[in-house]
Amino acid sequence: MKSYKGAFASLTDVGKVRISNEDQAAALTNSEGEVFLLICDGMGGQNKGDCASKLARDYLVESFLSKRGVPAFLLPFWISRSVKKANKLIYEQGSANPTYKDMGTTCCLALISKSRLYVCNVGDSRAYWLHDGELSQLTQDQTYVDYLYRTGKISKDETAKRPDRHVLLNALGIYPSSSSDIRVYRYQGEKVLLCSDGLYNNLEIEEMRAILLGEERPDEKVASLIEEANASGGSDNIAVAYFEAYGS
Repeated sequence: MKSYKGAFASLTDVGKVRISNEDQAAALTNSEGEVFLLICDGMGGQNKGDCASKLARDYLVESFLSKRGVPAFLLPFWISRSVKKANKLIYEQGSANPTYKDMGTTCCLALISKSRLYVCNVGDSRAYWLHDGELSQLTQDQTYVDYLYRTGKISKDETAKRPDRHVLLNALGIYPSSSSDIRVYRYQGEKVLLCSDGLYNNLEIEEMRAILLGEERPDEKVASLIEEANASGGSDNIAVAYFEAYGS
């Protein structure tokens, strides 16, 4: 099976409104030539979110770098187990230290291994890919508003107007155990973008698509996405992780 080589980049920014940055991002490869992208958007305030997102990022990056010889059919299990361990780590630290009680984080990761793209999501950070010229969302937001929309209780237009649109139904660190949504796609060199809600709430999908289709280097595209999100208000922390296969 073909292994895809390319360039990747990740970046976070505090935005124009928040005082602290609780987002974490990572983009890297390992000794097996796999690509790993990760976004963690912390929550809890007073440095709780920053602690939770950093714990998740550090653990999952180390887990990816130390992974050896996991066959393709076990990769979804490896992802699920790694995310569960990250959840346990955050929950136990929050339970043991009152300073960090109720801290949590979203977690969106992508693993590109040969001709497969594995995507895992907990919360409302998102994964997209640029396929046949169209930028499509690969994840499903785990929010109360998205639940109302999917069950036909509100319209698509109403989702952006509701004051409870940021209420999450799932996050790492809130409960002793966690569940994650893992999806597997056939990968043929598509551009892959992961981001926190600070990006997609400030940029329309067509604006994101236009930047990804540009001639800039991947690190420049990531910086441009954040710059444009800040120019559109920068209402939250912004995190972006991106991979572009050579020739894509």
